[in-house]
Amino acid sequence: MSDTPQSGRPVPTWFTDAKFGIFIHWGAYSVPAWAEPTGELGVVDPNVWFKHNPYAEWYWNTIQIEGSPAQEHHRTVHGGRPYDEFLDAWKAELFDPADWVDLFARAGARYVVPTTKHHDGIALWDAPGTGTRNTVHRGPRRDLIADLAAAVRARDLRFGVYYSGGFDWYAGRRDPVLHSDRMDEGRPHEAAYAAYAHRQVLDLVDRHRPDVLWNDMGWPRAGLPDLPELFSHYYAAVAEGVVNDRWDSAHSDYLTTEYEAGRANERAAACWENCRGIGFSFGYNQTEGPEHLLDPAGAVRLLVDVVSRGGNLLLNVGPKADGTLPPEQRAVLEGMASWMACHAGAVHATRPLEPGDVEPHDDAPWVRWTRDEHHAYAFVADVPDAAGGRVVLKTRLGLLDPATAERLDGHPVEAEAAPEGVHVTSGGLGAALPVAIRFALR
Repeated sequence: MSDTPQSGRPVPTWFTDAKFGIFIHWGAYSVPAWAEPTGELGVVDPNVWFKHNPYAEWYWNTIQIEGSPAQEHHRTVHGGRPYDEFLDAWKAELFDPADWVDLFARAGARYVVPTTKHHDGIALWDAPGTGTRNTVHRGPRRDLIADLAAAVRARDLRFGVYYSGGFDWYAGRRDPVLHSDRMDEGRPHEAAYAAYAHRQVLDLVDRHRPDVLWNDMGWPRAGLPDLPELFSHYYAAVAEGVVNDRWDSAHSDYLTTEYEAGRANERAAACWENCRGIGFSFGYNQTEGPEHLLDPAGAVRLLVDVVSRGGNLLLNVGPKADGTLPPEQRAVLEGMASWMACHAGAVHATRPLEPGDVEPHDDAPWVRWTRDEHHAYAFVADVPDAAGGRVVLKTRLGLLDPATAERLDGHPVEAEAAPEGVHVTSGGLGAALPVAIRFALR
């Protein structure tokens, strides 16, 4: 167990060692697959966000906002059809969970968290209380969560479940959400919905024993008194399970951030996880182009930055309605897989260095650090050509043994001690994709 509990319960070491997980947002919204790529959460003006929502999984909400471009798109392209018709059009005919998970594992992910029910209320399993409004009885006509759980565990990865407890635009009907200041008006708080959500989460726990219980958008107020029993049941079923922090402050094993939102949670004393999509959306958004997406170097740098500060990265993929991963998303994960093939040891099961021991750097050169019990790892990129492959790694005097310097990709490197740290010379350090250099700790 880790010694960094978030709420009085030690966080399992598997989670703090994992560093990298894959989020999956897949639903009926993958059929229209449309949103405006306006920007990242936490950067876009909240007054603009909902009418111009870049999250394709919020399509049903956005098309109900008068004057929104999504509403006009829905009218002109889809004839204003009822949202639930997208469930029947969602066939997942090319879905190959083993193929997905093979890619996730090669990219270095240690856990996978699919959406089991998003805000549209459509369940990806035969959830109690949903009747036929789920993927077993309509659309794909299969239990997508069971298929994913089997594939994930066949590769010895940890399996988690996402559940939208705070929003359900079908079972907990409300007017569309128009502004972040009025989010609570869109949440069902009555006892009937609380019992509905409680029963479904219990069903997920009993069916799948998920290693991660990832709730979203809070929890209905009428059900808050029942949460201690729910968590007790979960921990009894999954001794090394972890619970996120989106339960209206009722309980958490770790904190979450999303894109640039909630960054105050990313603090050294906490166990935390940053989640985001490869683009601006979680659900597949056909309007996103290369300018909206991470490239492989950007994804690797994001992962390294998060890990260097003590967090986990939960990077999302948004599959197409046919069950394939978009080529541009596959390309990012394949790029990560190539890099992780020789750099995984500097990522998994590492921890940040102590403040003052090393100095990260954002401008050229780009530098981040991690450590394990015996080594420190410097990740270096963007060394200017004029530097001739030479970079100064600023560290506490005597922290590292320069004689032990070696690149994890096998290329030669020279290092020598200097008053401000270590001078390193090596070829190829000017690329955007970071190179990891390992030093023995003194």
